[in-house]
Amino acid sequence: MVHTSRAGKRIVSSTGILNRSLSGLEEHLVRYINRYINTIILAAAVAAPVVIMAAPRPQEVQLRVYDRNHRDYHNWDDRENNAYRGYLVTRHKTYREYNTQNNREQNRYWNWRHSHPDHD
Repeated sequence: MVHTSRAGKRIVSSTGILNRSLSGLEEHLVRYINRYINTIILAAAVAAPVVIMAAPRPQEVQLRVYDRNHRDYHNWDDRENNAYRGYLVTRHKTYREYNTQNNREQNRYWNWRHSHPDHD
């Protein structure tokens, strides 16, 4: 098989022997590439659950509140919010967000909270 340019000059010449050896080489390359691609797909399938579990989730953002009197931090999450609502019920007060309370009321809450810990 002969390829020629527009000017009519010979560029590449090949024989049947070369074509047979190329087809064997091509088969080897195709097998190697398939094996490589399959390995990548398998690695991605194994790693995907780990990546999904490690990804940060917006609902896991923590709000930490510092208790000055007891000199400790508290994570403000659903559990703490429920305890705060329970505190307001026991004091017969209407709900008001914790961060809008004055310092005296916040200190009263933390004193109550330290005397009423969660029972897990």
